[in-house]
Amino acid sequence: MKKITFTMAIIAISLTTYSCRETTGDKAEEAIEAAAEDTEDNLEEAGEAIENVGEEIEEEVQGTDDRNGDNDTQK
Repeated sequence: MKKITFTMAIIAISLTTYSCRETTGDKAEEAIEAAAEDTEDNLEEAGEAIENVGEEIEEEVQGTDDRNGDNDTQK
């Protein structure tokens, strides 16, 4: 009887441990996917910001920037 009880306890512990690992693995996978999506979004925003800065610099160099024209009239 002790062997059966002991075996049942081992099986129960094994199943519980396996279930927890699977759940933890799923949560980790979801977290990784969410982090990857956030990183992608942030990189897109950074790219857009760089493009905007490049356009502003180009406008300044060409003298077509609204603010640049105002500065020329004040001199």
